[in-house]
Amino acid sequence: MSIELQTKRLMLRELTPGDAEMFCDFLLRNKEFFSASGPEYDKEYESPEYHRKMLERSQIESMDGRHYKFGVFLKEDKSRIIGSAALSNIAMGNFMSCFLGYRIDKKENSKGYATEAISKVIDFAFNELKLHRIEANIMPANTASIKVVKKLGFVYEGDSKKYLKINGEWEDHQHYVLLNEITD
Repeated sequence: MSIELQTKRLMLRELTPGDAEMFCDFLLRNKEFFSASGPEYDKEYESPEYHRKMLERSQIESMDGRHYKFGVFLKEDKSRIIGSAALSNIAMGNFMSCFLGYRIDKKENSKGYATEAISKVIDFAFNELKLHRIEANIMPANTASIKVVKKLGFVYEGDSKKYLKINGEWEDHQHYVLLNEITD
């Protein structure tokens, strides 16, 4: 059974292989918009079957507590993904940390949905998973995303030089961290 999180306006539901077509549609609708800050993908990425396989892997990693991938939906329209949020590379033990990734549909930007969704994901990470640290790496030009993490209390820790390959080029990212003070 997939995890479901609720906010005032949104429903976040852990994506399953059955969501592959809907998730693929979300990514293709926003292909050009996401290309500025996402890795380069081959043609296979545009097929629902590719995403079905990725969501199968994600589901296995979720069962192991290593990865959670949520679809973001408006409460009044659960048939269309307007965003995604993921906690990945979850390390337990002495580390108790993960990476945060998220995307919001171009048509839904500047409505506060990213902040609302990520706030709920943080709550899940800190209160349900009992993680100590969430890390977000963001390209310096992605000012909207930087505003989101700063609004949620993330602290800038420095630059990660040539961190991720975007459109064939190694791009610098800014490294932001949010600590769960309750676990200290």
